[in-house]
Amino acid sequence: MRIEVRRTGGFAGIERHAEVDTSTRPDAREWEALARRVADAGRSGPPAGVPDGFSYEVTVDGRTVHCADPGLSDDQRELVGRVLKEGA
Repeated sequence: MRIEVRRTGGFAGIERHAEVDTSTRPDAREWEALARRVADAGRSGPPAGVPDGFSYEVTVDGRTVHCADPGLSDDQRELVGRVLKEGA
């Protein structure tokens, strides 16, 4: 499974992008379950954010959903953090 996260917004407006391919990971099932929950609960269009807040575009195997601070669910926050930390 390919998981991509694009973060935009924030005070400086700097965009950040990272992706993770779970196909060779020993913890692939955990990543994939989390990604499916985020994709299933996401919005098809960008939600209203807050000034200087981050907006996220999460793509899971070609399906893109949107979310934004401060309204991230626990699953969204976990997936975004993990992909941005470990993604290339």
